[in-house]
Parts: sequence; structure tokens; C-alpha cells
Amino acid sequence: MTDDLWGRHRSVLPDWLALYYDRPLEITHGEGRHVWDAAGNRYLDFFGGILTTMTAHALPEVTKAVAEQAGRIVHSSTLYLNRPMVELAERVAQLSGIPDARVFFTTSGTEANDTALLLATTYRRSNTVLAMRNSYHGRSFSAVGITGNRGWSPTSLSPLQTLYVHGGVRTRGPYAALDDRAFIDACVEDLRDLLGHTRPPAALIAEPVQGVGGFTSPPDGLYAAFREVLHERGALWIADEVQTGWGRTGEHFWGWQAHGRSGPPDIVTFAKGIGNGMSVGGVIARSEIMNCLDANSISTFGGTQITMAAGLANLTYLLEHDLQGNARRVGGLLIERLRAAAAQVPAVREVRGRGLMIGIELTRPGTDEAAPEAAAAVLEAAREGGLLIGKGGGHSTSALRIAPPLSLTVAEAEEGAEILEGALRSIA
Repeated sequence: MTDDLWGRHRSVLPDWLALYYDRPLEITHGEGRHVWDAAGNRYLDFFGGILTTMTAHALPEVTKAVAEQAGRIVHSSTLYLNRPMVELAERVAQLSGIPDARVFFTTSGTEANDTALLLATTYRRSNTVLAMRNSYHGRSFSAVGITGNRGWSPTSLSPLQTLYVHGGVRTRGPYAALDDRAFIDACVEDLRDLLGHTRPPAALIAEPVQGVGGFTSPPDGLYAAFREVLHERGALWIADEVQTGWGRTGEHFWGWQAHGRSGPPDIVTFAKGIGNGMSVGGVIARSEIMNCLDANSISTFGGTQITMAAGLANLTYLLEHDLQGNARRVGGLLIERLRAAAAQVPAVREVRGRGLMIGIELTRPGTDEAAPEAAAAVLEAAREGGLLIGKGGGHSTSALRIAPPLSLTVAEAEEGAEILEGALRSIA
């Protein structure tokens, strides 16, 4: 019974290990864009295990690749040549846009960002890191130290000196009233001023679209403008593509490409969707940066054969079926449908997003005050209607996060929008 499992969960797992819903859900299996719980209820999945089930649940091409690889060898570590790892690295390097790219595989986005910070601080001989306000980069000690979201940063202790920059949230903060060009100019001037008061930084790390922060993003071109300022000082640009990579934003394969006039980032981190549920993360960097470490290193579980087989099959399916194009087309329809529905709900402050990465921010009607209780109520109502969504946000968890598998159909998008419209109206 799920209630019994919940009690056992609370007996042996940390109190801070968050669960959704007043009555937590045990998901037992999935297929396509749907999952089932232990009671046999069927749900349309608009969150994909936190943007991780990128293509589809139980995708035959991926499950077959995993089963076949498991029948040969599951694991050997990076101490031995690994054909699936080399093949996936070749494909990722080619897709990255980074010249003379090298790829290092990890088991998660947190570990990928840790590695990127190690590379940047070693390469630049600096422990100063710039990060964005409202950002999230993982749960490790160093990743928490660069996370600009109070709700996900349990300690102020850090091995890094972190300075937080304006610009990740377009519609809040001191520059919100400016037009896009003036907003970018103001953020750039603020960055220049900040850099005038500190030692040269190692890097700026930034999510092109802030994930846990509620799917917020700056105007296109902000990070290109930042990069020009960073380049003057030799600092690196790290693009955290853990949630935005692989075509989820629809318009671009990588989120950084919306800011790409100055070329690709120096370092890109990725994870989540590439494994479609298997534990795959990684770092892409120019060879001179990747090779700057002067000590030995290995990865016991990063790049293991079974996860690489899953990643190869998943990436092949994504490219051959143009799921980036599907995210653009179906995501465009979905966001317009949600904007129309939200226009009738006073608690909705904004519907924003790109492709199949959509956020709905809720506030107390007539104010800009966050309404986490409303977001929690919509989450519950959507579940009752047969739809799973996520939540997040910087000021509090008052933004709904919608990120279905990229193979979402138009009919499923309409079905999910109808359920969500009803859930939103239930709080009106």
C-alpha cells in the first residue's frame, strides 16, 4: 500500500527529501507520455521526472538498447576503453558547437556542474565565480555555493567566492520596467561595475532558462553581451544546459544559442534528458580547458556502458524524429492555449516559456506577492484531473512548471491544457 510505503519512507529517509502532494504518489510504470500509480490511476505526465524522461516513457529503442547492453556488460569504469562512451562523446562533441571539444561523462547534473567549476577555477587560477540570481545548479557543496535561490541553498558556507548578477528574471527586479534593449544594457553595466570591485573571476555560470527558478529567462542576447565583458577579463562562460539542452526550447538545440552571437560557451554542462531516465550527465569544453588538470582522475560510474547505450539510442531517436521541431510546434500551441486560459484567472501573473518548457507564475490577485499556496492547490487539482506537473520559483514555489516528453502530441497537449485550465479555475 502507498500509505505504508510513505510511512516507511519517513522512517528511513531525510526529512528534507521533498515529496509532492498531500498524499504522495507512487508511480509504478509508464508508456509514452503517460504513467500509472500503485492504485492503477493513469496520468498524463507533464513533468517527465523533472525534465528527465525526454523522449517518452518505456521508449522501445532505449529499453532494447539497455537490455542488449546489460546482456553483454553493464560496467567496467573509465579505466578501460569503452566503445559506447567514445561513440556518444563523438556525437555530443559534434553537436556542441564548441571547437576541438572534449567530453567528460558524469552521473548527474550536479556532478557535471561540479566538474565545470573544477575546470574553470583551475584553468583561471581563481575561486571567484559569477552566478545568476534565482539560479539553481545542484545539491553538492560547491553547487549549493553558486545557487542563487534561497529555497535550495541550505548553507552559506562554500569553497568559492560567489557574486550574483542581475538578469535571469525578466519581469522582476530593478530593471523589470525597461524594454529588452535597455534591460540588457542595464545588466551589462551592472556586471561591469561588479567586476570593477572584485578580483578577476574564473567564470560566469548561467542557465539559459532557469529551471528550478520557475522557467524564467532574460531577453535573447543577454549572455552574448555578458560574454563580451567576460572575454575582456579572460573569464569563462559556463552554460548550464541540464534542463534546456537537446532541443527542449524548440527554437534551438541548446539554450545558449538564443545568446550565441559571440559563439558557443567555453563550457557546457548537460544531464537529465539525454539518458531518458538513466543516470547520465556530462561536461563539454575546449580541449585546452578540459585538459588543464594536472592530476589523475577517473569516474567509476560516469560513462558506464549501460547508460551510454541508453544515451546513444535516445539521442538517435530524438534526432531522427525531429523532437526539437515537435517541441517548437506543439509547445507553441500549448503555450498559447495556456495563455488564453490563464487570462481568465486573476491569480496568474505570467505564462512564459519556450518550446516544451513552460512556466505559469501565480500571485495573490492584484499584487506581485507570490502565492505558493495557490501553486500547491493547482498541483493537487491537476493530479485529481489526471495530470502531473511541477512547481518552482525564486521568491517561493509559486510557479507551475510544465515540461512534457518532447514527443507530446497535439491531442495530448490539448488534453493537458484542458485539465490545467480546470485546475487554475478551481483557485479563481
